[in-house]
Amino acid sequence: MIAILIFMAGIAGIIGWWMAGQRLTSKPWLEVGPAGGTPQMQRSPAMIAKLGLGIFLGVVGALFTLLISAYLGRMGGADWWGIPVPGLLWANTAALAASSLALQWAKTEVGATHRDRLNAALATAFVTGLLFVGGQFMAWWQLTSAGYVLANNPSNSFFYMITGLHGLHIVGGLFVLGRTAIRARIEPLSARIRLSVEMCAIYWHFMLVVWLILFALFAGWANSFVDLCRQLVS
Repeated sequence: MIAILIFMAGIAGIIGWWMAGQRLTSKPWLEVGPAGGTPQMQRSPAMIAKLGLGIFLGVVGALFTLLISAYLGRMGGADWWGIPVPGLLWANTAALAASSLALQWAKTEVGATHRDRLNAALATAFVTGLLFVGGQFMAWWQLTSAGYVLANNPSNSFFYMITGLHGLHIVGGLFVLGRTAIRARIEPLSARIRLSVEMCAIYWHFMLVVWLILFALFAGWANSFVDLCRQLVS
């Protein structure tokens, strides 16, 4: 339970820090300035979009927190046998990290209006994201071929359900990223494209953090942390 609270606090802290950086927590009615200072209002569509993304990420974080809580609670059952972590997950993790870094690169290039570098960064992010999804399917195939099917034990069920849900979020992100990459190639680099690239980068960074936590959970590294938390409160 302590570990779940720490995880939730960490996710809330990340979202809160990001929202504060986007001035989403500001109080415009308390700000002092000329009444005609309307440039701030021109950013309201972007602020609304970022607020919507922040709320969505908060819901996604809460969903994975509940799944992790159920996973940790179910581990103590007599019918629980840990599923082996395929070595391919290391390569998949590297692919997702590379995709996240490529989007951070794209965010830098779109700000500097370097179209060629932006296109290269977006293409790299998209391809490495596809590699992650394909690698996840390959990991599933390796496990099912070895006899670790869905209905064998709760550990298998949790693994396929959680990794599948995370994969669906990545697939949805790839759809948006693909549209952004196409628009960046055929349209002028407008504020809309810059916003889209920035939001894709934020989403990708968040999903990378979630995956790293899940990977640590499946690899068993989180067990030592949970045991330590239990000893501290006992």
